[in-house]
Amino acid sequence: MIPGKNATVEKNDSQKEKYGSFSLFDIEHFLRRVLKNWYWFVLMLFIGYVLSWVYSKYYAQNIYASDLSLSISNNTSSYFTPSQSINFIWGQGGNQDGVYLKKMLLSRTHNEFLVKELDLFVNYSTKGVIKSTYLDKDDSPVYLQIDKTHPQQVNYPITLIPKSGNTYEVILPDEGQSTNLYNYQSEGFTNISPYERPTNKIIKIGEWYTSPNLKFRLLPSHLAPKIKLNNIIVSLNTVNQSVNDIISTIGVEFDKEISTIMIITKKGYNLNSTVNFLNRSVSQLQKKRLADKMLVDKNTDIYLQDNLTTVRKKLDSSANVLNYMKTTEKLYDIKDRDEKSLTRIKDLEAKKADLESKLTSLNQIKNSLESQNFDKMINTTAAGFQDGMFTASVSELRALYLKRREMALIYKPGSEPMLEINRLIDEAKTGSSGALRNYYTGYYTEINKINQQVADANADLSSYPEKQRKYLDAERGYNMIEATYNSLLGRQNETQMRMAANQSDISVIDPAKNVGQGPIGPNVKAAKAGIIGGLLVLPLLFILVGEFLDSKIRNIKELLNATRIPLLGVIGNNSNENMLTVLDQPKSSVSEAFRGIRANVRFLSGENGSSKVILVTSSIGGEGKTYVSINLASVLGLSDKKTILLGMDLRKPKIFGDFKIDNKYGISNYLTGEVGIDQVINKTRIPNLDVATSGPIPPNPSELLMSERNVKFIEDLKERYDFIIIDSPPVGLVADSYELMKYSDANLYVVRHEYTEKYMLKMITEKYHNGEIEHLGLVYNDYNTKQGYGYGYGYGYGYGYGYGYFDEDKNYKEPLLIRIRNKVQSIFNKK
Repeated sequence: MIPGKNATVEKNDSQKEKYGSFSLFDIEHFLRRVLKNWYWFVLMLFIGYVLSWVYSKYYAQNIYASDLSLSISNNTSSYFTPSQSINFIWGQGGNQDGVYLKKMLLSRTHNEFLVKELDLFVNYSTKGVIKSTYLDKDDSPVYLQIDKTHPQQVNYPITLIPKSGNTYEVILPDEGQSTNLYNYQSEGFTNISPYERPTNKIIKIGEWYTSPNLKFRLLPSHLAPKIKLNNIIVSLNTVNQSVNDIISTIGVEFDKEISTIMIITKKGYNLNSTVNFLNRSVSQLQKKRLADKMLVDKNTDIYLQDNLTTVRKKLDSSANVLNYMKTTEKLYDIKDRDEKSLTRIKDLEAKKADLESKLTSLNQIKNSLESQNFDKMINTTAAGFQDGMFTASVSELRALYLKRREMALIYKPGSEPMLEINRLIDEAKTGSSGALRNYYTGYYTEINKINQQVADANADLSSYPEKQRKYLDAERGYNMIEATYNSLLGRQNETQMRMAANQSDISVIDPAKNVGQGPIGPNVKAAKAGIIGGLLVLPLLFILVGEFLDSKIRNIKELLNATRIPLLGVIGNNSNENMLTVLDQPKSSVSEAFRGIRANVRFLSGENGSSKVILVTSSIGGEGKTYVSINLASVLGLSDKKTILLGMDLRKPKIFGDFKIDNKYGISNYLTGEVGIDQVINKTRIPNLDVATSGPIPPNPSELLMSERNVKFIEDLKERYDFIIIDSPPVGLVADSYELMKYSDANLYVVRHEYTEKYMLKMITEKYHNGEIEHLGLVYNDYNTKQGYGYGYGYGYGYGYGYGYFDEDKNYKEPLLIRIRNKVQSIFNKK
């Protein structure tokens, strides 16, 4: 049975539409192409390994990280840390003071202070043969100190080469000097006049180097460097650039179990730099927090001191009046004094003086609150109370004011967010004012009560003479001022003791330390995998793209599935220069393939199974139809069948050259009536094979082939020969072959491996399945033996190859994959 030859089956329209349509992607052919090009993958693997090794060895900049853990104390209250409510309102929860500290650590203000204080805008590195290594300031044997009053060029590498003694050669780049220089005082750029490149210069430590774009000096490091450096490369950044670089590398997290413990992480190219920065950053933060805590107490101390000075003057004045009355009026000893009433009045007036002093402090707090002058706020202890709720409301109000100031830059005054923040401010004002009113009410109530008690006590003294009452009033005034003075003095002592005992509410648990921790990045393994994988993908991608763009016929199985046309045989590659393979190499696999085609052609014939007229065509020229025609005719002639080969491709005559026949007279001459039939028939070295060449190219080949004379020519030849092989024109270029098929008993359509375009088979496939062409079979030509046995389909060609059956077997060498497979099988089959 012919491969692909189906029994008579009704074909519906949907099936017919599929015929001639090839799949966009042939996975089988793709995989075979991948295996065929295995050496490219091995080469890419090797290149990838070398590149990844070079990258990891010389180019990958290690990234290090160090961390510091600290504890935040929550046992202090301050006007300068946000309260519970404000953090809750703006989506922050849990450890509010910790969130506030986190904001501080990541704030521009804090990090800008560090950059300026520690000269972090100066970067140090050293360069080897290929790779540059970043240095910490303490890793360098010298520091670079710039003159901040002199404009400096930033991002401009300055190379320092150690020389003998304490000297260094300053080497600047050959080009790149700029007239746009940075001023570290104004933190802005300024332009200067053009200048020549500064020359290299050797300077001593401590000596100033001056050029139009730089001014600096070198200072010795206070630490002995651990390694000797052949060069130090220094580069300056702007303050803003340095701050942004630092903030982007800081991470702050809270302990999952104890929320008051904060873990700060710093990443960088140098481990010592990250360690030093974290320790310095937290040290400055501790100082700032302590200063914030002490600010209120300092304000209170100043306020109390000012009041003490004023009261002291009043006390001195009152003492002078009292002394005057004692010395002048001789009233220092009043007879029959009511000591009990006087003592009671003295105590009451001392209490009143204390309350009035507290009211004065309360007024100061109220004024600071109403004027939003929080930096001048004094401690509530100066007003005689400690109220955590009031402190929280004040801190909340302060945070809201700051928040509104930020939002005013973004939102319009009447927008919803601004209305909401104003509402919150009003609520906070109401809360703080309400607390103050409560204390005002309490103090005034106490004072009124004292005034009433003093009035009652004064009634008992009404019996004293006027002179003595005057003395007692002076004495009482002195006592009240003294009581006020003592009260202020006591509160000042409390404030000063609190200031002396004040400590930062931030305590470091584990400082940052260099313990030899390894780099956290880059992920060298992932980079290596990426480099190797990327290079391995390149040939795969090229093959894949080539597969999608490839429109050639390369797979026999796919060909049969798409066309549903019977396959008569597969012909291998012709290694000879001429086309007479069957005659010159009768024992070759190609010759055997033509014998198989000869046997299969009879299945295409009509009722009696005899195919006298066999037409051979193809899509275009170059696919091997003439080659198939010649060798099929040769096989038939060698099998004692009287055969004639007709060269009816009148536009492109070929056959005469291989058989060494004169093409002076041929079929074109016969069809025009110039010569008789016997004059166009030529004998060959095969007794039973004759050839009728095309003859000279006529001006009207189509008309000649479709003429009645040509029909009669074929009918006459049927009487003389057992088989007539017609080498016809390609159907993809002209329609001549379709006309000749009306008179043929079998039609062979030649498809050339990796040459014929898929779309060219669409027309012939549709005509076959529409019944316009009958008795059609495919011949797969020029199949590459290197594909291996059984590839695609394996019918007609390839059977027995490599087993000593054909001439080619003496030079046959199994493919590499086949040899590997056989070797593995032999190992496992050993007993």
